[in-house]
Amino acid sequence: MDASFRKAGRREWLGLAVVALPCMLYSMDLTVLDLALPTLARDLAPTSAQLLWIVDSYGFLLAGSLVTMGMLGDRFGRRRLLWLGALAFGAASALAAFSTSAAMLIVARGLLGVAGATFAPSTLGLIRNLFDDGRERTFAVGIWTTSYSVGAGLGPLAGGVVLERFWWGSAFLIGAPIVALVLLLGPWLLPESRAEQSTPIDWLSAALSALGVLPVVYGIKQLALGGSPWVAVGCLLAGGAMGVAFFRRQRALAAPLIDVALLRAPAFALSLTTNALTLFVTFGIYLFVTQYLQQVRGLSPLVAGVCTLPTAAGFIAGSMLAPQLVKRFSAPHVMAASLVLATLGLLVLARLDTASQLLWVMSGSALLGLGSSPAVTLATDLVVSAAPADRAGAASALSETGGELGGAFGIALLGTIGLAMYRFRMHQQPGISGPAAAVARETLGGALAAAQALPVEPARALVEHARSAFVAGMNAASLVGATVTLGLAALVMLPLSGRSRWR
Repeated sequence: MDASFRKAGRREWLGLAVVALPCMLYSMDLTVLDLALPTLARDLAPTSAQLLWIVDSYGFLLAGSLVTMGMLGDRFGRRRLLWLGALAFGAASALAAFSTSAAMLIVARGLLGVAGATFAPSTLGLIRNLFDDGRERTFAVGIWTTSYSVGAGLGPLAGGVVLERFWWGSAFLIGAPIVALVLLLGPWLLPESRAEQSTPIDWLSAALSALGVLPVVYGIKQLALGGSPWVAVGCLLAGGAMGVAFFRRQRALAAPLIDVALLRAPAFALSLTTNALTLFVTFGIYLFVTQYLQQVRGLSPLVAGVCTLPTAAGFIAGSMLAPQLVKRFSAPHVMAASLVLATLGLLVLARLDTASQLLWVMSGSALLGLGSSPAVTLATDLVVSAAPADRAGAASALSETGGELGGAFGIALLGTIGLAMYRFRMHQQPGISGPAAAVARETLGGALAAAQALPVEPARALVEHARSAFVAGMNAASLVGATVTLGLAALVMLPLSGRSRWR
């Protein structure tokens, strides 16, 4: 069947290399931040809430902006959107690098999220238009997914090198050469791509799609950090109401931001769910792993970055293997098997303690990467293939919105589970009281900082207790993640056991 479609030429494959660059930049920025958190926490002294917002503001604003950016790309041009997004991303990176307070960094990270929201829908939309042949498109989506893994692998290593010599803000400037390449090569190699029929953008829907996310996230954080339960519940209800209003409005519009009919297709809906929940687990657990390497095992940023290379290798291998495996096995079977592999990796991480050998840490996280990447690759391909070419940007944005929301909620919810366990264990920390005790109960970084002002024995006892409390939180989050991935493996097989079909 694919033989009737136009085959890609040299220009298309070179264009694929260009659209992979911003995706690599996105994941580099995310993983570099993980390694910069300890030094960042010492210099800016954020509260536990601010620290979570520094991590989360990027992903949540990115997720809230994706649908709007997808529509803008379909209407005004995906290449143009990619170029402007890369320019804005570079400017926001400079602002983040030179932030002088936690609040300023949170704002800069939010701006990075809005700029980064241009990358996924424009690049996936361009892939949908560059590659007509189904097998070539599956391979191209595999390369696209792999670019995230390459960025995740290069990020810690490059970040470790610069953090050994420079201040934490230098980590945000690593992507400057990538931004320059996209700005220079994009107009030359990428043909402009947009919808054939221009439709007006409903800005009320765009606002609802963005504002429906942040109140829910804020409510979750309030509950986790012991804030007012009334404020938390109010935020959750307000966010839910905005989400309901958004989807009801889409059904009534002649040109909606999201084609709600696509969500009723079993393959499309299940692919979105798979993408979101897989990234929910992967993003949430990876944040624990990087902190474990630095703050529990005491590794330098450079050595910690080297220890994350097996994880990146797992992501890359899984992304590249997925298109080959579906030539012999069905997509649901490949996805289910890979999710079981990810579950095994999470169970390894759930068994760690403060003295575990690094081999177990690297093996568990590598299995998680190797198992999660085929599920994400194939789910993304199913979503992109199901959409018509003139709605490629919007469909890609919907896929990425689910994925980014899943990843961001993973950081928030799994991070909240870990934080709750940490704070529960730290209520009985030895040898410390007063303001220093309150700081130590906030984060592991706070406990390590508080220990520096104590005599040798109390400091040692506090550090050991805090590290044990952090690992207990990591174990709990890993068990929750394993439950999610194992349940998801069963879920993707349901269409094969009933009447409905994936394709």
